Amino acid sequence: MKKYQFPEGFLWGGATAANQIEGGFNEGNKGLNIADVLPGGKERYEILMNPGFDFEIDTERYYYPNHEGIDFYHRYEEDIALFAEMGFKAFRMSIAWTRIYPNGDELEANEEGLAFYDRVLDELHKYGIEPVVTISHYEMPLHLVKEYVGWRSREVVTFFERYVETIFKRYKNKVKYWMTFNEINSGLKMPIQGLGFSVQKEEDKYQPTFQAYHHQFVASAIAVKACHEIIPNSQIGCMILFAPVYSFDSNPENVMHALQEEQLFNYYCADVQVRGEYPVFINRYFKEHNIELDIQDGDLELLKEGVVDYIGFSYYMSRTEKKVKTDAEATQGNIIGGIKNPFLQASDWGWEIDPVGLRISLNKLYERYQKPLFVVENGLGAYDKVEEDGTINDDYRIDYLREHVKAMGEAIEDGVELIGYTSWGCIDMVSMSTGEFSKRYGYIYVDKNDDGSGTLKRIKKESFFWYKDVIASNGQTL
Repeated sequence: MKKYQFPEGFLWGGATAANQIEGGFNEGNKGLNIADVLPGGKERYEILMNPGFDFEIDTERYYYPNHEGIDFYHRYEEDIALFAEMGFKAFRMSIAWTRIYPNGDELEANEEGLAFYDRVLDELHKYGIEPVVTISHYEMPLHLVKEYVGWRSREVVTFFERYVETIFKRYKNKVKYWMTFNEINSGLKMPIQGLGFSVQKEEDKYQPTFQAYHHQFVASAIAVKACHEIIPNSQIGCMILFAPVYSFDSNPENVMHALQEEQLFNYYCADVQVRGEYPVFINRYFKEHNIELDIQDGDLELLKEGVVDYIGFSYYMSRTEKKVKTDAEATQGNIIGGIKNPFLQASDWGWEIDPVGLRISLNKLYERYQKPLFVVENGLGAYDKVEEDGTINDDYRIDYLREHVKAMGEAIEDGVELIGYTSWGCIDMVSMSTGEFSKRYGYIYVDKNDDGSGTLKRIKKESFFWYKDVIASNGQTL
């Protein structure tokens, strides 16, 4: 097998999100966030993709898996020790905004929440693991959703600024790598998760969506400037969901359609955060959809001053498009749309598997921005079986990850500057899109079922030992 040369100091590790692993949803004076009101199962997917959600908890009808997660809140020492055993150089985590400001608009931070993350960060440093912290990862305070209609409100920028300054000052000696908003562009498909509101059926979705984005861009720039001032040696990046868009065929109409889809979904948010200005292609889109942004004095200058240091992105799949399509052609389970690609296989959840697409993504991003890249999510959601002897033979996951690591190696040879790889779901957790436990990504199995039963026991899968060898060899042993 070909040997790949990864850079010295490459940040191998794994990625998680607070709302999917922590649990303890009502402990430590934590407030409710969006994830806390999303039920598990098909109801969650329907809520995410359709308007009209009321953001209420109904325990008589639904089960809420995020309330307990995998109990990282109480078991973080055990889990971090397992990450250290694999040899992690980095661990991507998020801070739950509602642990720091339970409602989001308080003037004083919650000391219990701050102290919890002190303990987690200290535990990581005990093993020499570099924390990579996402500031906002699909867990907006519910109070800000109900009282301020999420990121539609300019006031939320002020609350976010208070939050980021608090955590930068508190953890300035513990965290070097930061990211602002997780998969910021996903709000184009799922505004509930990313933008904190549900577009009503009678409403034009375009104006509120893009106004909310402007507020997030301003908030991101404020965070970048504050991070550089408070933590001079820090690196702070954006985080986008990247899926290269292929034209279904060589029909110029389809090629143009694919280009427009890629511009809006893959590059719109990144252009503003990385280049510091709105891309020219968006002007026609705004005109055609009657979008008029309320841009305050100084906003555009702030965007220029608050550009990110690196680009973090998730990569799970590519996307194939043609201008006119039918329901029969649609991919199954792919929340970002597209049609079936006849050259690709799919996962148990219908996500098409395309390792070459990762190499394409890395090349496209680096060519466009010339900024360091960081693959902060990538992985295979699959059903895993515990054998009678207690082993879990997830060769299918190893195969998936191996091919994607090879794709990164090829991209590095292409000249791409890549600083790290934190695969998604290094330990099994609640699925974001469906709220399931059975959709497993981890190197570590967690005994938890979709109905909430299970012991929460941790079990090492075969991929655990494979990834340990990958890290120890800096990508030489695959």
